[in-house]
Amino acid sequence: MENLDGMLGKLTEFLKSEAKTETIIGQQFQLGEFTCVPVMSIGLGVGSGGGEGKGKGKGPGGSKGEGEGEGLGALGGAGVGMGPVGFLVTKGGTIEFISTRSSKGINALFEKAPDIIDKIIEKKQEKDTAHA
Repeated sequence: MENLDGMLGKLTEFLKSEAKTETIIGQQFQLGEFTCVPVMSIGLGVGSGGGEGKGKGKGPGGSKGEGEGEGLGALGGAGVGMGPVGFLVTKGGTIEFISTRSSKGINALFEKAPDIIDKIIEKKQEKDTAHA
C-alpha cells in the first residue's frame, strides 16, 4: 500500500505542474491577419488492484496449491493524454472557435444552426425587398 500512496503522490504532483492554463490554452500565433490560440484537451486515467492468497494443497507433486504458502500482490497504472480540440481565432473585434474534430449527428446540427438561421433570415429579407 505504501508504493501505491507514493505513486499517487507523484501523479498528483505531475498534474499540478502540467495541468495549468498554459497547457490547456496554448501560445497564440499569427496566421496572416488572424490571431490563433490553440485549445487542448487533457484526459487522465488511473487504475489499481491487489490481492492475496494462501496455498493449502498437499506437498510437492500433490494436488494444486502445492503446499502451504502465502502471496500478496498489487499493481497500479496511470495514463495522461493530450490533444488539440480547436483554435480560438480573432480578427478585429470578432472571435470564433474552430474545432479540429468533425461533428456527427445532432452535434453537427447544433454547430450549424446559427449559419442556417442567418441564411433563412437573409432569404426572407431578399424576398421582402423584392416584393416591396
